[in-house]
Amino acid sequence: MELADVLTRLHALADPTRVEQSAKFGIQAGHSLGIRLPQLREIAKEIRKNHALAGTLWATGIHEARLMAAMIADPKQITEAQMEQWVADFDSWDVCDGMCSEVFSRTPYAIAKATEWAGRPEEYVKRAGFVLMADLAHRSHKTSDEQLAAFFPLMVREATDERNFVKKAVNWALRDTGKRNLALNAQAIATARQIQQLDSKSARWIAADALRELTSDKVQAKLHKQG
Repeated sequence: MELADVLTRLHALADPTRVEQSAKFGIQAGHSLGIRLPQLREIAKEIRKNHALAGTLWATGIHEARLMAAMIADPKQITEAQMEQWVADFDSWDVCDGMCSEVFSRTPYAIAKATEWAGRPEEYVKRAGFVLMADLAHRSHKTSDEQLAAFFPLMVREATDERNFVKKAVNWALRDTGKRNLALNAQAIATARQIQQLDSKSARWIAADALRELTSDKVQAKLHKQG
């Protein structure tokens, strides 16, 4: 499928009323067509992996085209330079999260980029760093406990960032890492208690929400059953 064919299908599905609805969920992308995610997935399913097409879709700047780029880009073909180019373009949490979970976290650069981006000032770049941490903890069995534990000091360091999409990503990373196994759960709880002591509304929220889940009967029972 060529770029022109994909764009024709996307514009045919455009629904301007959904653009306003998306804004209520914090999606403020400038060039959006208002297409539902299941519709994008159907087209992506037909295309399958096509890294070259993903690049041209990304270059259009269209919100839904970038969401689709995350669905069809090939983690085996993406370069570090291209990751840096794309992360700099992030302008919404859904594109950030989709690209991180579907592509970036599956590359050899994931751990290094999580560490690096967590310290960057741009809101969505910093979010990308913590989304990578969450995804590595949740899905990557190749990531060791030691590598995941190295992220805890970064969560403490950035927990005072009051920006909504950053604090939620820090919380996400802390919770997912703490649900990996009993050892990391104990370290995550200790980290949350450390964050709780920081003089920051954001930090207090991150800690309280994480502790509520990490110490819950449900999570503890599941982790103890795993052994």
